[in-house]
Amino acid sequence: MTRLRVDCLTVTSSKDRLTVASSMKFFAVTRSTDWVSISKSFLALLVSFSLFSTPIWAAPSASLGVVVYADRAHVGAAKASVGATVFSGDRLSTEQTGSMQVRAGAARLLLASGSMATFSQDAAAPAATLTLGTATFSTANSNAFVLHVGSAVIRANSDQPTVGRVTVLTPKELIVRSTRGSLTIAVEDDVREIPEGTAYRVVLDPNAPPQGPQGAGTKGYGGPPIKAARSKFIWYAIAAVALVTYFAIDEVVESPDRP
Repeated sequence: MTRLRVDCLTVTSSKDRLTVASSMKFFAVTRSTDWVSISKSFLALLVSFSLFSTPIWAAPSASLGVVVYADRAHVGAAKASVGATVFSGDRLSTEQTGSMQVRAGAARLLLASGSMATFSQDAAAPAATLTLGTATFSTANSNAFVLHVGSAVIRANSDQPTVGRVTVLTPKELIVRSTRGSLTIAVEDDVREIPEGTAYRVVLDPNAPPQGPQGAGTKGYGGPPIKAARSKFIWYAIAAVALVTYFAIDEVVESPDRP
């Protein structure tokens, strides 16, 4: 009887061991399942958090300039106000009786009435693309500012204080004046200098005759067009800018550091 009880106990003990072993196996499987589930939940939470926080962690767009004068002018669809920040991609425009001035680092840009330009970043320099009207810019160095008109790129030619004025006549015609210092105008690899006190009428399509009206402040054409063998554009020398116009611009945008 004792032996039988022992056998029963052994069997029972054996069953107990089997039961424990089975329980342990189930426990192990349960722990593994829980770990996978927890890992998936944590990963989903992490992804959700990253999506939520991306706008916060993303670097804000760098400002290119600030409006220092505005009269009947707009930044995008909003009315421009003094102190407004100008970012890359912002479209600036003036009404037929308005004007606007923006300080951009070591440069200033003045938009005359009925003008439109879009700000951008050109390498390390602030830039603008003039599509309508007239823009006057002043710079403290040659890398301070770049003005685009169609395929033409206009900038200061030196690190001396420079004031230039550009008027868009048609999408392929413009007048470029240098009222202080000298400018360069480039279309691809065709680069030319515009000396101080001179103005040129530029035709970006060499095969097309000029169509636009004669520019204000000029006295007509100064001779035949100047055309190089591999010219990307044609330019016509026109009369120097009137002295009264020079002083008017000089007072407005004489120095980029001027408050």
